[in-house]
Amino acid sequence: MTAGKHPGGGRPGQPAAAAKKSSAASGWVVALVTVVLVGGCIGISVTNGDSGGTTVPAPAADERADTVPILAQAASSQGICYGWRLESRFTSDPVSVGSNLGDGVPVVDDPACPRWVEVTADVRYTSESSESSDYALIDVNGSPDIDRADLYAVETGLARFGLVEDVFVDDPGWAVCRAAVALPLLLAETGVVPPAAAPTAQPGATAAPLPDAGSDFWRDRWGWLLATGGLLLVTALLFTVGFVQRGRQRAAASAGRTPGKA
Repeated sequence: MTAGKHPGGGRPGQPAAAAKKSSAASGWVVALVTVVLVGGCIGISVTNGDSGGTTVPAPAADERADTVPILAQAASSQGICYGWRLESRFTSDPVSVGSNLGDGVPVVDDPACPRWVEVTADVRYTSESSESSDYALIDVNGSPDIDRADLYAVETGLARFGLVEDVFVDDPGWAVCRAAVALPLLLAETGVVPPAAAPTAQPGATAAPLPDAGSDFWRDRWGWLLATGGLLLVTALLFTVGFVQRGRQRAAASAGRTPGKA
């Protein structure tokens, strides 16, 4: 008896094998796509884990540039160096450091500054997934010859300028520079240093004399005089119009008379 052929033209069992191969190929495709998607999500999560949310911003360039000369003038007047330091727990190096010696130059262990005072702000931002709140630690340090009680008085005095923890958290760069500028005044209040000399203006060229201001009569009464002149002008105009119209009426009356009537 002759064996019957499969309707598809192949041997019996061949369609089942093809189906198994197709199913296996589809499974590999699904697995590969799943691995790619999961790997991409993990990579994005690792790359954007911080997303800049925990990065403490440094003071702007103009803020640092404005702070250094103010500290330099106070240091020259009071004989002591002043500086600032901004730190973050996510970086090993300070976010920003500077002093009267310049931007990026600390006062600690500098031979040019045997006496120094520095304000330090350690700002710590937490991730959005954390239940902890952002906070800042503000400290004022100084050279060994300055009593710790005086430094603490300077530290607590920063609140008088509105430099509290929330301000350091909201804008740490501006706050630490503002705190550094306040150090000379607060330290002078403790008696450790004399008050800083007030800045004096440099002598310049002799100013040219001001032009003659004119009579006060015209300057103080110009509005009244202008209104009066306007009224006079309107009066003259009305008078002229009335005079012309009266002349025309007289001419018309003279022309209407009939000669020879009694």
